[in-house]
Amino acid sequence: MKVERKKIIKFCEEYLKVKDFHDKCVNGLQIEGSDKVGKIITGVSFSQKLIEKAIEKKAEMIIVHHGLFSEAFGKNICIDGYNKNRLKMILENNINVAGFHLPLDAHPEIGNNISLLKLFVLKKFKNISTPEYGVIGFVGEYEKAIEFGKFVELVNKKIGAKSYVISAGRKEVKRVGVISGAASPEFIDAVKAGADTYVTGDIRENLVRVIEETGINFVNSGHYNTEKLGVQNLGKLIAKKFKVEVEFVDIPCDI
Repeated sequence: MKVERKKIIKFCEEYLKVKDFHDKCVNGLQIEGSDKVGKIITGVSFSQKLIEKAIEKKAEMIIVHHGLFSEAFGKNICIDGYNKNRLKMILENNINVAGFHLPLDAHPEIGNNISLLKLFVLKKFKNISTPEYGVIGFVGEYEKAIEFGKFVELVNKKIGAKSYVISAGRKEVKRVGVISGAASPEFIDAVKAGADTYVTGDIRENLVRVIEETGINFVNSGHYNTEKLGVQNLGKLIAKKFKVEVEFVDIPCDI
């Protein structure tokens, strides 16, 4: 069974409320391909490897979290190098490309951040978003605190990470803040929300001493690892609603 491209895109745009976000990319259709879609490949980031897998699987659409961003082309648009190669493959094979960035981080049911908290078995979620700065996060709470080392083991096991850890807070974890991806500076938002532990996807040298001095436990589990769940969840919703085949392609990256 094949479904019109525009119906799938419209559903995603409305479900994720893309109009509520100011982003550095188009959230929705980014490259137009086939009008009808029967097979979709999902992934975290747009890449040649992902395109090759879509061609191999005879997919008519790719949906990613990290799609085409404006800075990739500069102020004066020039499609060359890796951009030229990717676009050539997409256009020659008539494949649609859709990307959903901040809306897929933020969604309160299927988004990256809320999904991580659920995966870590936290409850009593509180939104700590500051959307005017592009920051989308949540805090969750354990009914009974767990030892910090055990929490890190849980995180690594659940998302396949080898986390970089700063143990500067409580020995037992009770309240955890999560902002996926490149959000290490936003640890302060978790502190303000009362979190004793913060999980994100990067770490910056100038923040290490600041985090220590602030007194919060910090867990960097990698940009890729913290942003796999949202696009997988979206794919499952699309498959269920439209009865099309959707397959997540895992192209691991520890960063």
